[in-house]
Amino acid sequence: MTTPHGTEQATEALENGFDNLIHAPVRLRICATLDHAREVEFSALLTLLDISKSALSKHISLLTDAGYVTQRRAVRDTRQRVWLRLTDTGRSAYRGHVAALHRIVGDPQG
Repeated sequence: MTTPHGTEQATEALENGFDNLIHAPVRLRICATLDHAREVEFSALLTLLDISKSALSKHISLLTDAGYVTQRRAVRDTRQRVWLRLTDTGRSAYRGHVAALHRIVGDPQG
């Protein structure tokens, strides 16, 4: 496997929607948050998820490497800020994963 979200996993995600990369609890919460917003500031995610900067950075890096999240840097209040958003690929993968979870638990919404 050459990437965190290898070809075999990507194919599986496309076939049944379940995505092992997104399924990790923190990454699932990141995607759920980003799905409902145009962008979210890194520090807002820190507060929401109540995890360390380094842990959040690692999860964001995995999602970015998979092409699921993009980052935008901007200055606000004289400080450099990082804003995150789901890509179209990330949004599709997240929604496919949620639908797969609904199917797994027998929920007709999936």
